[in-house]
Amino acid sequence: MKIGKFLFLVFFSISVYGQKIPAKKIIKVSKLANFLKDDVKKQLSEKGKITPEKLASYFRDQFSERYYYDYKTVDKRFEAYSKLYQDAEENHTSRALDHLGKFSSNPKWKLPFNYQNGEPVNAYALRHLARQHKMIDIAFYYFYQQKDTKYIDYFTEQMQSLNVALKENKFETIEDGNGVYEAFRSGYRVLNWLEIHNLFLGEKAYSDEDQLTTIATLLQHASYLFEINQEFKSGNHQTRGLSALAMVSILLRDFVDTDVWYQHSMTLLAEHMRKEINEDGFQFERTVHYHISDIGNYFYVYQLAKNSNIKVDDFWTKKLESLFGTLTKIAFPDKSAPVFSDDTDTPWAETNDISDALTLGFLLFENPTFGYFANNNISRKMYWYTSKNQLENLKNIKEVEPDFKSYDFPKTGYYILREGWANKDKMLVVSAGVDEKKPDHQHGDILGIQAFANENVILPNYQVRYSLKDLELFKNSMTKNVALVDDELIGKQYSSNKGGSGFGKFKELPKPTVIGFQKNKDLEVFIGSHDGFENIGVKYVRQVINIENDFWIVKDNFSSDKKHVYKQVWQGHYSLENAPNLLRSSFSNGSGLDIYQLNKVDKITTDGARGKQWSVVEKKETQDFNFITILFPFSKFDDRIDEESNILDFNGWKTTSEIITDASQKFFKKNKCLLFGVKEVIIKGRKFEFTENVDVYIEFDKNTISIQSLDSNTFEVKNDLVSKVVEPLEFFIFK
Repeated sequence: MKIGKFLFLVFFSISVYGQKIPAKKIIKVSKLANFLKDDVKKQLSEKGKITPEKLASYFRDQFSERYYYDYKTVDKRFEAYSKLYQDAEENHTSRALDHLGKFSSNPKWKLPFNYQNGEPVNAYALRHLARQHKMIDIAFYYFYQQKDTKYIDYFTEQMQSLNVALKENKFETIEDGNGVYEAFRSGYRVLNWLEIHNLFLGEKAYSDEDQLTTIATLLQHASYLFEINQEFKSGNHQTRGLSALAMVSILLRDFVDTDVWYQHSMTLLAEHMRKEINEDGFQFERTVHYHISDIGNYFYVYQLAKNSNIKVDDFWTKKLESLFGTLTKIAFPDKSAPVFSDDTDTPWAETNDISDALTLGFLLFENPTFGYFANNNISRKMYWYTSKNQLENLKNIKEVEPDFKSYDFPKTGYYILREGWANKDKMLVVSAGVDEKKPDHQHGDILGIQAFANENVILPNYQVRYSLKDLELFKNSMTKNVALVDDELIGKQYSSNKGGSGFGKFKELPKPTVIGFQKNKDLEVFIGSHDGFENIGVKYVRQVINIENDFWIVKDNFSSDKKHVYKQVWQGHYSLENAPNLLRSSFSNGSGLDIYQLNKVDKITTDGARGKQWSVVEKKETQDFNFITILFPFSKFDDRIDEESNILDFNGWKTTSEIITDASQKFFKKNKCLLFGVKEVIIKGRKFEFTENVDVYIEFDKNTISIQSLDSNTFEVKNDLVSKVVEPLEFFIFK
């Protein structure tokens, strides 16, 4: 297609195009053939007529070729599915019975109304009814129940009840906050109904009339999705809707309007890719949940287009592959991933399972690094979106361990310090980003950290669930590993959404600034600040230092003209027998974490909820203060910090040496030293002076002395021969 024609089509679809398929009315089955493209009409017409029987037969043939798998193989596929996923029956049955018990086949679609047991339906439940999530389970329940046809009837009747509600204008609107035809809910409904339609296509009880009614309903949904998504709107809600629009336009491309739908949806989806997949490869909402959700949105379309030999732009391919690559780069050594902000798949879980997504990535791209994280089986859900050949390829997964260790996502704001990929290796991640356009899913964890060591998450974050009453607690700072001041939390002005589903967001979040990041050296360093406490006159900087992959130092720096209470919050179950300067947690394999305060603190309090616990370390009533905190993972009891020893020893790093210095805290190991709050140091008879109290790392041998700034500020260092201005993380050598 020439560029001019392409641009005309895009402009035409967005600005001028008048659809022939109605957006707010279901086409009657008897009239459906009138909306076919002329060439299809000509192909199917006999004596100027196309019977519903012929039309239904035609679309069964098209679905057999175009859908992710051939509906004629459903019985064999279901038999294999039941053997492969032996817990599936219990799961599908539980969910199906839940939906069947709550809603009749003819429910209302506008609040207020009640469940079948008389209790009121809330907004959260209505949204999930609108998505038709559990109708999928009812479709599987049909097969588990020896094909009891009442479950096909339940599906067709509940779909028809929505069509009646549309006709009578008795459904929740977008303005109400719970729109049944809102892009996200409508898009998910289309995805689910398409899966059910293909599952039932070979069933006698799913009549020609039923099949064509479903097709007519899908066309109406697509027409409405096109109508309400004319312009780009940031976020996964529109992406889900556009994905559904593209799917319908591919699978039902025999109808008028579908070419324009396809072009329009693919153009806007590409715009979402450009604007919402950051240059570093992370989905802009900064969560694993929504990152993987977008993988699905793009995958469903990409896979269908490939099945139909419809060319997809290389830009699409590269962006989709980059989404999978990002998951490998955030992974813990045990192949799980950290919890980032609004991750909601498994409430209170401390990791994310990325293996299913990367199994899909391997099937699409055959990248052996994806294969390293992949499973031998596709997930239960995606089993029904993969082809026979792809399932066969799972028998020969190629695996290559990633060739990267520490990594950063500078646009998204995640900074990862990773030892390696052995099970007991260590990893720490710093969250230092807030999306400028849509921080709705952001938690109050700016400059918060998570850590993994010895096969355990030792400093966790927690997945959430929107419908739980304590979402605000788990979304804000008391359930994060952060620093705080007084009673200030990082997330401010929390408010729930209009629809009342439970989801809430912060109207005010700090702006983080990354001052420096150094990776893949013996000393890895992150330095950052945020302005979250400037409203009460406090400046704040956090430094995180990875010491030779043995332990970490976290230094929290507060300065103010007035006195405040400064705090650190640490997630985990800790014993306090050596408090306030030492907290200790231990895990089932005998490993643990020691949190040691080098500077004197005043108080430790503990609190918790939902089986989780955290400790708050406090320094009271002071203007300026630095927490200098050792995070010391140990693999076994003998390797812990020896709290009974008079000499502190951190894997060979000690606090005493012959080096002369005025540093407030210092560590030494052979020819290396870490100095905090130093203004003067004498090494090998040479005196170095700094213009202010700063943090530095020094190495020396018989010929040279190397000094690196670990400070957040620019400063000057001088000795008897030279004077030099030093930037954060700058490294220089004195000979």
